[in-house]
Amino acid sequence: MRFPSVVAAACLVALPALLAAQDADTPVPPSEPEAAKPAKKAPAKAKAAKKPPPPPAKQLFGAAKTPAPLAARAIGFYAKGCLAGAAALPIDGSAWQAMRLSRNRNWGHPELIALVEKLAVEAKRHDGWPGLLVGDLSQPRGGPMLTGHTSHQVGLDADIWFTPMPARRLTEKEREELSATSMLAPDIVSVNREVWTDAHLRLLKRAASYKQVERILVHPAIKKAVCEASSQDKDRAWLSKIRPIWGHYYHFHIRIACPKGNANCEGQPSVGGDDGCGAELKRWLALVKNPPKPGPPGPEKRPLTLDQLPADCRAVLAGTPPSKAAKQAKSAPKATAKKATVK
Repeated sequence: MRFPSVVAAACLVALPALLAAQDADTPVPPSEPEAAKPAKKAPAKAKAAKKPPPPPAKQLFGAAKTPAPLAARAIGFYAKGCLAGAAALPIDGSAWQAMRLSRNRNWGHPELIALVEKLAVEAKRHDGWPGLLVGDLSQPRGGPMLTGHTSHQVGLDADIWFTPMPARRLTEKEREELSATSMLAPDIVSVNREVWTDAHLRLLKRAASYKQVERILVHPAIKKAVCEASSQDKDRAWLSKIRPIWGHYYHFHIRIACPKGNANCEGQPSVGGDDGCGAELKRWLALVKNPPKPGPPGPEKRPLTLDQLPADCRAVLAGTPPSKAAKQAKSAPKATAKKATVK
């Protein structure tokens, strides 16, 4: 019989269809999940450009070549301020010559200029002093200096050389290069009697006699010489103004009081009535002989900026009255930051 063969053949023919139907009904197992990819980081925001530090005030005031055309005022403290309406000490006078002209520091409050001229004339007329060689006063608008002094900022300080003026007009080159004479002996705690004279003493005494003068800064050895020469003086009040300080053996430093009406000028405490020839002088001489050892270096001191000076110093730099300068500052458009160019 051929029946089984037919049946078998039919089954073979139908098998693919059955398998397909079975496959269609059989659920397909889920595929393995893909490994999670790390999330993309958001692009980092560009760091805001740091504001450049403000320029040191000494650069701003050192660049000023002329005085502020304002009413004369000493503004702030001797070592933290500025000067409006400065007057210039003429570089040559009947009894003085200004030194180091390239520094442009022969400026001061009009009261200081008048006092220096008065001292020069009276010391020549009455004290046998040939004339003054005048060192640094202040810059045209005061303020911190690029080099040298911490004080001399408000137009009330003047350096006078101990070297007497020669009997001729010095050349500009000589005024730049001539060295002042040290008054110290080799032991550094006494004066050199070959150069120190009674005329030096008379000059200091005359300067201290002026009411406006609050302090005259000198080396301790010079203070000692003044005290010794004045031991029999009945009037010793002037001696309290002669103050010992480091350095100051080539020149003496006159400091006058804040002028009347200068409300923003900050003075110093009074020196008191003591003549300073006792215990204070002994301490200074001991320090000169055995100066203290320098300690470890501290952090670098940052120079003063304009923001650290009295507010009116902005008007001095601008050359406009304070109220007008404030209005200009408020109305000035804000500067937009520019991208730095890499070169």
